[in-house]
Amino acid sequence: MSSDAQEANADRRKYEFRKVIEELKDFEGSGTQLVTIYIPEDRQISDVVAHVTQEHSEASNIKSKQTRTAVQDALTSIKDRLRYYDTFPPENGIVVFSGAIDAGGGQTDMVTRTLESPPQPVESFRYHCDSEFLTEPLEHMLEDTGLFGLIVLDRREANVGWLKGKRVEPVKSASSLVPGKQRKGGQSAQRFARLRLEAIDNFYQEVAGMANDLFVDKRHELDGILVGGPSPTKDEFLDGDYLHHELQDKVLGKFDVAYTDESGLKDLVDAGQEALADQEIVQDKNDMEEFFEKLNTGQEATYGFEQTRRNLIMGSVDRLLISEDLRSDVVVYECPNGHEEYEVLDARHSTPDHECSECGEPADVEEREDVIEHLMAIAEQRGTETRFISTDFEKGEQLLDAFGGIAGILRYSTGV
Repeated sequence: MSSDAQEANADRRKYEFRKVIEELKDFEGSGTQLVTIYIPEDRQISDVVAHVTQEHSEASNIKSKQTRTAVQDALTSIKDRLRYYDTFPPENGIVVFSGAIDAGGGQTDMVTRTLESPPQPVESFRYHCDSEFLTEPLEHMLEDTGLFGLIVLDRREANVGWLKGKRVEPVKSASSLVPGKQRKGGQSAQRFARLRLEAIDNFYQEVAGMANDLFVDKRHELDGILVGGPSPTKDEFLDGDYLHHELQDKVLGKFDVAYTDESGLKDLVDAGQEALADQEIVQDKNDMEEFFEKLNTGQEATYGFEQTRRNLIMGSVDRLLISEDLRSDVVVYECPNGHEEYEVLDARHSTPDHECSECGEPADVEEREDVIEHLMAIAEQRGTETRFISTDFEKGEQLLDAFGGIAGILRYSTGV
C-alpha cells in the first residue's frame, strides 16, 4: 500500500473512531454502571476474561439492585464479546464499552461497543466503572501525531531524538573533545585556535552523522526537524551545511535552548510549540489554498454535496476535501415514478417527509447514511484521495461554514 493510501486509510479509521467516541460521550448511566476496559495487545484474552469474571462476582456486593444488575449485565456482555478473539487481541489492542444507558422516561438501553486496533497502542490494561464511559485515552490517540526530528547541541555535547505525537524519545548522544577557550601553556594562540576550530568541525560532523543515520531513512515520513542550543553553536551547525541536504530542507526552525542533555530535547519541543502547531495543519492549509485558487481562477473546483457527488461519479475529482467537524447524513428518496433524490441534514435530526421535485409525488426513504461514508465510498471506487480538513484555521472554517463542509479539487473542468 502506498504512503498516500495508508494515510487516507488512517484518516478514515480516525474519523470512524471519532464518530463512535462522540456517541459514547453522550451516553450516561443512572449510576456507576457503565464499564470500560482497555486491553493492550500483549494481554492474554483468558486473563481479561478471568478479571471480568472476578469483577462480576464482586459486583454482587453492590447494594443497589438496579446498579448491581446493570453492572453484571455489562460484564456478561463484555465476556460474550471477548469470545470472538483468540489468545491475544489484534494489533494495538482493543477497547470495550458496555452498560445500561439512560434512554429517557425512566427507561434504559443496553449498549456494547468494541473498538479494535486504535490509532496508537493501548499502553496498559485498565478497568473502569462509572456513570460515563472512559473515552479520554482514545481521544488522545486521535490527536494529530506527527513525526519530528530533534537536535540539541552546544560545543560540549549533543543529543538527537524523535518527537512522536507528544512523546519525546532520546536516541543518540555524543560528547565533544573541543578544548576550552583557555589554551595550555606552550601552545601559540594561532595553533590553539586552529586546533579548536578543527575539533568543533569534527564534532559538528559527528552530530550530523548521528542525525543523518536516524532521520534520512525516515525523511519521507518526517514532518520537520527542530534544532536547539545556544548561539552561535546552532547557527554554525546549520549554516555549515553539515546535515544531509534533504534533511536541511526539513528544518522548521532553530531555537534557544539552555540545556543540551536529554532534558534539552523536551525544552526544544516547548520552545518550538508555535512551529509544531503550524506544521500540524500545513497540508490542510495547502489544500485549501489550492482549492480557493482553482475556484477563483478557473473551473477545476467543486463544492456542496450535489455538485461534488456528481463530479465524483464522473471520476473528475482529484482530492475530496471534507471538514473534520462535518456531522451530517444523506437521505436517499425514491418516488413512485422512479426519480431518485438526495437530501443532506444534520445527523441529530429526524428524517423529514419528501416530495419529488420532478413530479410532485410523495417519495419514500430508500436509505439514510453518514454523508462522509457515502462520498468516501464513491471516492474509493474512482481512485480519489480523501482529505479531512481541520477547522483550526480560517479557510478550514470557511469550508465548513460557507461550503457545507464538502469540496473537491478537480483533475479537469466538467462544467458541473
